[in-house]
Amino acid sequence: EEKQLHILINNAGVMMCPYSKTADGFEMHLGVNHLGHFLLTHLLLGRLKESAPARVVNVSSLAHVIGKIRFHDLQGEKYYYSNMAYCHSKLANILFTRELARRLQGTGVTTYALHPGVVQSELVRHSLLMCLVWRLFSFFVKSSQEGAQTSLHCAVAENLEALSGEYFSDCKRAPVSARGRNGATARRLWEVSCELLGIEWE
Repeated sequence: EEKQLHILINNAGVMMCPYSKTADGFEMHLGVNHLGHFLLTHLLLGRLKESAPARVVNVSSLAHVIGKIRFHDLQGEKYYYSNMAYCHSKLANILFTRELARRLQGTGVTTYALHPGVVQSELVRHSLLMCLVWRLFSFFVKSSQEGAQTSLHCAVAENLEALSGEYFSDCKRAPVSARGRNGATARRLWEVSCELLGIEWE
């Protein structure tokens, strides 16, 4: 067991999956892209605080700008569109980051969300259309190494502490959608996430 933990990068992700559920019964995008990160951070936060200074980095996406947290249908049981399910989960990453930053003030643990860019990966494998688009516009697509740069920047760059809770793209602070800045939504999502996972996280 590691005694020190200074960096946690939450980068698990699925995209445009046909409707399905995780082994725990959550809609796949919500479960993998948001709740998994939320729970892992909760489980490791004590060690991160003990190791401070430490950072939590959440890989989100520019797609968050068209996402919405639909509390009345959070798991897509009434209406499901795979593209939008992905966008909703990426907005959840932004809101989780902002609320986590608020709660961690003064602990020495800071947190950041980011857009890695359009990266060549297996993420679009569930969409034949997107696979075709990826190939047609491959000259715009980043390699895995290029796509990792903003994650690394948020993890190790100096003097980012004052920007805890912010969103980055191309290794720079970037604007967030109005929904991504909604503190009330962020707090409610936190509470609902705890309820879904059966945990207490004050």
